[in-house]
Amino acid sequence: MEAYFYLRDQGYRVVARNFRTPHNRGEIDLIAWDKGVLCFVEVKTHAHAGLVPPEIAVDSAKKQHILSVARRYVRRLPGNARPACRFDIVSVVLGNDASKPAIRMYRGAFTWNVAHPAERPAYASKARKRWWQQ
Repeated sequence: MEAYFYLRDQGYRVVARNFRTPHNRGEIDLIAWDKGVLCFVEVKTHAHAGLVPPEIAVDSAKKQHILSVARRYVRRLPGNARPACRFDIVSVVLGNDASKPAIRMYRGAFTWNVAHPAERPAYASKARKRWWQQ
């Protein structure tokens, strides 16, 4: 909830929370508009500060799930034009009971072009000769 109120204070207009699509394992925590840009926001929370910040948990597999759900969300929007989109991460560290949570926002944390393992350049495998080809 801290991230939701933080985004509202920053001027975002939140239109969906915990958005899922059928037959898809991914979920998008918050979907919001920021000055004409559709933002898909992943929220990561830790109870207290540690050695690793919460945003590190958004690995490539998690990004792929977010992208997959975001594509399906954009397809549901009315009209033919796809809006400008951005993928943000909000990191929340709760801390002590008396203190306010530490919130950091990473605008544009990743893009639509996150390389899928199957989409890696083919030159890497062609450049290396196999033992039977030598």
